[in-house]
Amino acid sequence: MSDKTYRVLQWMTGDVGQVGVRHFADSPVFDLVGVLVHSHDKVGKDAGEIAGIAPIGVTATDDVEQIIAMDADCVFYTPIIMDVDTVCRLLRSGKNVVTTSGFFYPTANFAADGEKIRKACEDGGTSFHAGGIHPGYAGDILPLTLARVTSKIENIRVIEVVNVLTDAPLDHIDWLGFGKERNKFLTEPTILGLGTVFFAQSMYMLADGLGIEIDDVTADLEAAVATQDIPHELGAIPSGTVAAQRHQWTARVGGEPLIVFEALYTTTSADKLNPPWDFGKTRYRIVIDGDPPSELTLQGVERPDGTKTHPGYDWTAMGAINAIPDVCDAQPGWLTHFDLGLLRPRGLVRK
Repeated sequence: MSDKTYRVLQWMTGDVGQVGVRHFADSPVFDLVGVLVHSHDKVGKDAGEIAGIAPIGVTATDDVEQIIAMDADCVFYTPIIMDVDTVCRLLRSGKNVVTTSGFFYPTANFAADGEKIRKACEDGGTSFHAGGIHPGYAGDILPLTLARVTSKIENIRVIEVVNVLTDAPLDHIDWLGFGKERNKFLTEPTILGLGTVFFAQSMYMLADGLGIEIDDVTADLEAAVATQDIPHELGAIPSGTVAAQRHQWTARVGGEPLIVFEALYTTTSADKLNPPWDFGKTRYRIVIDGDPPSELTLQGVERPDGTKTHPGYDWTAMGAINAIPDVCDAQPGWLTHFDLGLLRPRGLVRK
């Protein structure tokens, strides 16, 4: 394996982008040469300060043109929503783009924008790849990995469980619609409720990997309300409002459910919910019913000092970052997980 380093630009410094800054600053594989921010109060600050580490000598800017003009091998693009035209500009400027912002797999929902991305890759001689934790890892790579040791599959379930008050930033309370009246919540989709086309990408990748075709993908949503006020640092989720939610996406093959994704998000324990859902601790479960029935669980663990935080944003960032060298070294184009094959993460073992 070569000692090559890759010059990277960090595009935005939210929860995922800050993980990127911290990793790039510490890794011998990457040289962080520029950082773009959105918030005016971050402009002019050292990127290390923004990411909660010591200064690293890279000053954050909100000047898009300055960043696009910089010389770099790759842009780590981490806004919540992708701006396709901006990504295409980056690709045409000669920079590869690795992102956590969507477009993980070329399904029909992304056909038009996918063609734009492919053309930009062709024009710039560059590559595009999206990764993350879910979608982009837990719902596609992990099930396919588990399927490799399976003789027959009846169905596949991917279950994501998150306790938002203990294992996610508190801004997710509003993002996810907690604290809303139940009927309003069920009729006004939140950012997770609008995610069907994004999660479906993993389903289509999984189906393609198994050599089958999906008939359709449907979505269902249920909510549980708090039986008492649920206090948190920003206030409280009022009694009688949504305090837990269950999203289910189902892919049917031959008219029968084959792949089921569940997103189970809660803010409290079962005894404070109606109905009293007990989702358990934050984790990902991949369950294959078949021969033999098999299960794989991905979850955070306690550190030696006894502390524990859910590493969801670390997983999201690193699932994409560890692909950067392979993406930069690949032929131009939109590269899916299938195109990259088994990644060779570099620079992770260091003293």
